[in-house]
Amino acid sequence: MTEVSSAEREAIEWDLAPGDVIERKQLHAKYGGRTQGGIGPSAKSPNVMIFTDPIAGEKHGYYDGWMPDGLFHYSGEGQFGDQRMLSGNASILNHEAEQRALRVFQGARGHVTYLGRFAAAGWYEADAPETGGGPLRKVIVFKLRPLDTPAQRPGTKLGRLLAEQQEPVTEIDIERLETEKMFVDPDREPYEAERRESKLVLGFSAYLRGKGHQVHRHRILPRGETRPLLTDLYVPDLDLLIEAKGSVTRENLRMALGQLLDYNRFVRAKYLAILVPSKPRKDLLELADTARQAVIWPEGDDYKCSDARLLPEG
Repeated sequence: MTEVSSAEREAIEWDLAPGDVIERKQLHAKYGGRTQGGIGPSAKSPNVMIFTDPIAGEKHGYYDGWMPDGLFHYSGEGQFGDQRMLSGNASILNHEAEQRALRVFQGARGHVTYLGRFAAAGWYEADAPETGGGPLRKVIVFKLRPLDTPAQRPGTKLGRLLAEQQEPVTEIDIERLETEKMFVDPDREPYEAERRESKLVLGFSAYLRGKGHQVHRHRILPRGETRPLLTDLYVPDLDLLIEAKGSVTRENLRMALGQLLDYNRFVRAKYLAILVPSKPRKDLLELADTARQAVIWPEGDDYKCSDARLLPEG
């Protein structure tokens, strides 16, 4: 490969303006960079080119696009395992030190639209599944500051949700079918256990409302996070926070215990309880009791609780 001198690199003048459309093949022929993939540092010109496809990315838990902070958030490269600050990711982080311009394009193949020049303004970590529906792993998300184009309103589902979230904790309706997984792995079909959880919550909510109690859920956005937490059920007049699980296994109860502790850092409920489809075995009830949490389960047309103080009178 013929090496390009520093002077030759600088002599290649950038002549695209935000909004211009160009065939990706022609773009690379003139300015260099990788012809495939999302991040293309160029040896031919002083540029790092970034390609984003928000519609395709959102299906895989990548929410590339404008966020309420006025910055463009962009998910790094690496399809398997935790992403690392290497290769293309490092070229974004170090673009200013390497005297490269950061150029963002919408689209990944064929004709792409130039969005403008940006500068890296920090990064954070989020969860997303591996390519092909693999396990959740850590992904790097860059915050990019626009230099020659105005910030836009959020366009992704997550961006719009964050824009409407004015406080760290927001009350939402029980019937609003948001889940934490839909913001981490949107393309994954709900497991049968999750469907059972939803049915449990709706059934118990109807039971409580029939006894005159109000119920709602919480959407929680911890400081510095961009993926919301969603509680299953809260009963204000009982000050009772509930997490539902679709089966009575040790793994599920352990998970619920931890989730309730996490949520309650923000909700500050007096009582915590796990809602399950049947009475757990004795050792699991003792586990919940040790953690100072109760367990609730249906029994006929009624409900039972390991702590009788928590349920309304019959």
